[in-house]
This record gives sequence, C-alpha cells and structure tokens, in this order.
Amino acid sequence: MAEAEEQENGSLEESTDESEEEESEEEPKLKYERLSNGVTEILQKDAASCMTVHDKFLALGTHYGKVYLLDVQGNITQKFDIVQVFGLYSGEEFHETFDCPIKIIAVHPHFVRSSCKQFVTGGKKLLLFERSWMSRWKSSVLHEGEGNIRSVKWRGHLIAWANNMGVKIFDITSKQRITNVPRDDISLRPDMYPCSLCWKDSVTLIIGWGPSVKICSVKERHASEMRDLPSRYVEIVSQFETEFYISGLAPLCDQLVVLSYVKEVSEKTEREYCARPRLDIIQPLSETCEEISSDALTVRGFQENECRDYHLEYSEGESLFYIVSPRDVVVAKERDQDDHIDWLLEKKKYEEALMAAEISQKNIKRHKILDIGLAYINHLVEKGEYDIAARKCQKILGKNAALWEYEVYKFKEIGQLKAISPYLPRGDPVLKPLIYEMILHEFLESDYEGFATLIREWPGDLYNNSVIVQAVRDHLKKDSQNRTLLKTLAELYTYDKNYGNALEIYLTLRHKDVFQLIHKHNLFSSIKDKIVLLMDFDSEKAVDMLLDNEDKISIKKVVEELEDRPELQHVYLHKLFKRDHHKGQRYHEKQISLYAEFDRPNLLPFLRDSIHCPLEKALEICQQRNFVEETVYLLSRMGNSRSALKMIMEELHDVDKAIDFAKEQDDGELWEDLILYSIDKPPFITGLLNNIGTHVDPILLIHRIKEGMEIPNLRDSLVKILQDYNLQILLREGCKKILVADSLSLLKKMHRTQMKGILVDEEDICESCLSPILPSDAAKPFSVVVFHCRHMFHKECLPMTSMSSPVQFCNICSAKHRGPGSAILEMKK
Repeated sequence: MAEAEEQENGSLEESTDESEEEESEEEPKLKYERLSNGVTEILQKDAASCMTVHDKFLALGTHYGKVYLLDVQGNITQKFDIVQVFGLYSGEEFHETFDCPIKIIAVHPHFVRSSCKQFVTGGKKLLLFERSWMSRWKSSVLHEGEGNIRSVKWRGHLIAWANNMGVKIFDITSKQRITNVPRDDISLRPDMYPCSLCWKDSVTLIIGWGPSVKICSVKERHASEMRDLPSRYVEIVSQFETEFYISGLAPLCDQLVVLSYVKEVSEKTEREYCARPRLDIIQPLSETCEEISSDALTVRGFQENECRDYHLEYSEGESLFYIVSPRDVVVAKERDQDDHIDWLLEKKKYEEALMAAEISQKNIKRHKILDIGLAYINHLVEKGEYDIAARKCQKILGKNAALWEYEVYKFKEIGQLKAISPYLPRGDPVLKPLIYEMILHEFLESDYEGFATLIREWPGDLYNNSVIVQAVRDHLKKDSQNRTLLKTLAELYTYDKNYGNALEIYLTLRHKDVFQLIHKHNLFSSIKDKIVLLMDFDSEKAVDMLLDNEDKISIKKVVEELEDRPELQHVYLHKLFKRDHHKGQRYHEKQISLYAEFDRPNLLPFLRDSIHCPLEKALEICQQRNFVEETVYLLSRMGNSRSALKMIMEELHDVDKAIDFAKEQDDGELWEDLILYSIDKPPFITGLLNNIGTHVDPILLIHRIKEGMEIPNLRDSLVKILQDYNLQILLREGCKKILVADSLSLLKKMHRTQMKGILVDEEDICESCLSPILPSDAAKPFSVVVFHCRHMFHKECLPMTSMSSPVQFCNICSAKHRGPGSAILEMKK
C-alpha cells in the first residue's frame, strides 16, 4: 500500500505513521498533487462540500452556499450565490431562489443542445426543470416523500438518485421510474454515510453505500413481458462488501476507483479515531473484488472529517480524479512512464528503469536513457559488481568516446581496470592510446596471461607499440625465460613488422605459429639457415612448407642444409619423391642408402617406382645389407630371373613366393628350374601341385616324383588338379557355346538387315553417270543396282563381272576397302 502525506507548502509526501512506515514493493497506480492557488484561498475562509467536473472546468460548492467556478489549476473564474445554470461557452443562464435547501443538482449531459435544456435539483424532492418552446422554464416533481435527496447522477436518458430509502432510476424518455434499489444497512444514518453513485457507461450504474458496492445493469425488457411494466429493468450483476465506508466511486476502464472513509482503533487508548482516507483501485468480481492498489492520503484536517465530508469526482476520458474534503482538494492522476521510471529508480531497480526508458523513449519527457544508464553503472560500482558494471558500459556508453574515457578513469580510481578491459571499444569509437596503454601496464604488472590475451585481441594500432615493447623487454630482464612474455613480445614484433626478431623468438619457443608467420609475411629468405630448426620443431609441416615454396627455397639448398642430418634429409626427399618421381632424380642414388638406413619398408616401393636410381648401386647396397626381397626384385629387373628364383628358394624357402615369381615372369625355363629344385622337397611338391595346374602341365611334375616318396596332402592336391582340369574343360565348353550362339545371332541379324528393302525415288542419282536413277518414262524397262552402303548405279554403268569374281562391289566403297557395300540389291523392270 502506497501512502502520502501533505506538508504546509502543499506538497504530498510519505506518511510518518509507524504502522505504515514500511514501503510497499508494489508500484502505485496513481500520483497525487494538491489543487492550490484559488482553492487554498477559498478553503481558508470556507469549507468544501461538493464538486463537479466538466470539460476543463471545476465547480466547487462550499458549506456557506457559495459555488466557485475553477480552472484545472485551481484558479477562480467565477462565483455564484444562488442556484444558477450558466453557459460556459454561451450567454444563456438560469437562476432561481428556492424556498428550501438544495442538496444536489444535475444537468442533462447534452444540455448544449436545444432539445436537451433540462436539469434536476435534489432536496426534499427531486425537481425536473425544462425549457418550453417559449424559452420559459417549467418544473415538475419526479419524486418526493422519502427524505432528502443527496446524490443525483445523469447519464444519457437515465437519471439515478439516492434518498434515505434507496436508489431510484428514472427514464427521461418514457417518463417512467424503472427501478428501486433499497439500501442494505439501515442502521447507518444516511446523512452521515451518504450514497455514492457513478455511471460506468450509459447502462451500467455503480452504487456505493456504507461498505457495500453494487453494480447494476439497465436492460431492455422483451416486448412479451411488458404489459404495464416499464420498457427497461435493472439487474444487479455484482455485489460485494469492502473493509471501509465508501465516500466516492469512479470508473477506470474495467476497474473501479473507490474513495474510502477509514476508522481505526488506537492500540494505546483502544479508542476509535478517524484515519486517513484511502483511494483504492479494485477489480470487481461477481461476489467479491480484488485489490489492485491502495493509497492512504493525508489531507488537511482528516482527523476531524466524517464519511460525508469526502467526495470523489472524475473527468471522463482523462483519468483525472478529484478527492474533495472540507479543507483540501487533491488531484489523482494515472502515473505515466516518467512516474514509472521515477519509482523504479527510487527502488534502485535500475535495469528495469533502463529497459522501460528504452521501450518508451518517445513518450518520456523528464528522463534520458543516458542519465539512467550512468546512474545504473554507478549503482553497480557502489555494490561492488564491477564486471556487470563494465559490461553495461558497452550498451550505455555506446560510441561516446569522452564518456568511455571518463568511466575508465573511474575504474582506475577504484583499482578495477581489469574489469573494464574486455569491453573497451576497439573500432568505433577509438579511445586515446594512453587509455589502452594504461590498461596494458596494469596487466603487465600483475597478470602476464591477461596481458598476452589483450595483445592478441586488441589491434596493434590502438596503442604505441614501441612503448609496450620496451615495457615487456624490461620485464624480461627479470624473468628472461618466461614463455608467455616471450610469445607476447614476438606478437608485438609482428605488429611492428619486425619479423626477423619475431621469427627468432618463435623458433626458440618452438611455437606452432612460426609456420603461419612465415607464410603470412613471406619470410622464406629469413629461414634459409634455419631449416634444421624448423625440421626439428615439426618435420611434417616444415617439409610441406618447403615443398610448396621450392621456388623460394630450392631443393638443392634444402638438401645441403640437411647434409649433417640424414634422417631429416630422408624425410624431405621421401616427401619430394611422393609428390613427383622425377624432380629429385639427382638424389635417387643417395636415397637408396637413406631408405636402407632409416626407412626399409619404403625401399622396395621406391625401387619399383623410380626409373632414375642406378640398379647396380642398389643391388650392391641390398646385398651388403642382406635385403632378400629387394635383391630378388633388382635381380629380376636386371634380367637375372634364375638367380632371383634361386635366392627365393634358398634364402626365403618360400614356395608360394617362388610360384608367384614364376607366374609373374611367365618363363618356361623358370618353371623347369623350380620343379628341379622342388623335386626332392615334399612340402615344395605339395605347393607346386596346388598351384601349377593352370600354368604347367601337372603330368611333367608327377612323372618326376620318385616312387615311395611321402608327399603331404598328395590326395587333396591330385583332387584339386582334377577339379581344376574339369573346370578348364567346362569353361572352354561354355565359351564355345557362347561364341556359337553369338555368331548365329549376328548372322541372323545381318541376314535380316540385308533382306530389308531400300527406298529409291526420283531424287536419287546414279553414282557413276550422275543422272537420275529412275527414267523419266516409267513405261520403259530399266535395271538399277543398289548396294547396302546406299550407293546406287544403273546396271549398265557398272563394269562387267569376271568369271573368277562373280560378286559385284560398290565402285566407291571398294576403292577404300571391301566394306558394307560388298552386297547388293538389284531392281529391274
């Protein structure tokens, strides 16, 4: 519950009542200000008793029977002493002196129209005044006899009023009273607790009497139900009780504003006293209500006021509410976005205030987003949330370089430069170099890793590079082996285009970025004497780089540099050979020894792929090192297949490899040597029997086997030979069948093709005499020869066939070869 209290100068401030001292966490819905100027002057001499609002004018009635016309600032524009209907924008007026006190008056809502010149007055009776066609005013009694009428509200064609017995509604169109709503609590004096009325719309009346609230809806009666009843009736759609006595009601959208008179019991004296009135916003429900907000107002003299002394008036369409008491008039307004931001700032909800200002920046008048943001940063700094404060600087300070520099110095004063460093602008805007240098020095003194991170992330043009380089070198004098500082210094040298020093540091550190640096800045001339270092660091990357840039560092230069490191030389030459078998041909002889020493598995593939290596040298090296497989390959390549086979049999004792070698060479003498060598070795005989069948007649081997020799798996081998033989027979027969079938199919196809007719028309000519092939007189006999090549001749134009060669050929095609024109079709008539 939000609370407010006045001071003598007319402002409203929070109450000092101990029972209500705690501030609410809920934001109030309304704001309040005292109506001063002329109102203050009036209420110093008299007491307010009622008020009505129309357009931008207020009519204030006092206990002494005076009526003052005020503007919205509270300035007096006119004073009346009697009941008077006065045109605000016209010269017409009505005034009358009554013989009894007038408690209330209400004017037709459309009084300005000539057909609606009506108003009612309430006292002991309700009088309706109407202007006749002769511009005379006449009165008629609408109701009397139920006590004083203290409240009247007119909306459209309906007049609602309250007397001592209840509330009535009168239809001015049909001149009928359509309802009577009796008051609930007859124990309350109607003069002390008067009824409050307000129209929410043209058919909804809200009644507040004592602690009770009723919401009534005026509805049209169905024609079948009328009989002698009014055309309209009233239905109570909602009814509920409140905690306090109601002094006034006003609608606010679908909610309700209630002015309540409050009595409380003192804890010390246990006596009842008048408390401050409350202005509540409630949400009506069918049988109860939900409180939205509640404000306690300390108006002048509230301790002496009664329920009847308070009144609530409102200005339709403007959400302005006037709280009237005998000595005070307070205006309540809906809080705007500026008020909402004020409340958020007061509650130190800066982030929400900043968000509200950004969303409503076109509507706020008293606040600036930047001011709220700066206050938010200061608040976070005061709370010690330095990282959040620094992060918010990015959004709040934006591209304002001056504000950025100011905030950086503030963070320096509290020793939190590290907190703001990740969020400093690096492009648009760019701060003074001194700002960045100041932060780098801060990290250099206490956090080498953080310093290195900033150097990597910040562009080198933000600060004076030479100043930072000197600072790092000074620190390296104390700790010369610090890898973080050395790496950072190399990066600074790179920014400064001092690539030689940077490369030297990277190589010393064996840092992975050394290759990137060389490529990016084309430092190949600087690494010609550092090839061994690069190879030691990462031979794979180094070789790839050297081979990709052999136009900048020649193969010869690299081989020379690696002369003392043959293992690295081999890595380089091996990769070169893989890329191109011919580029390094001058080093192939050297590579034989390198492969033999450092990479024997790749020696045989090298010997197979290279056409430039000297075979004699290779054979010498392989024989010295007893490399059998390589020696066998070299012997076979040099044409000495029998020695190679002998070596396989004697050195490797591998019959399968010997058989494979014999198959590769496909030499009958080799098979003979293999059989002779194997004839006294039963395991070799088994191997030969299993694999020789498709290359050599097995009978040659079987005849040479000595009688009585025990051969393992002989039966299985013989069965396999027979199966292989049967398989060969089956394959041959199958192939023969396929060949015969294909030949027959092609013969039939050729026959069908040659049996087809060929179209001959008048446009065709003889290929020999070039005259039309068909005679102009179709009745004459003719003879035409058409070859399958589509060439056509008159029969008499072809040469005569000889007895030795009775077949005719196309003269044109036979000059080239005896092809498709060798067969003919003859057409005669």
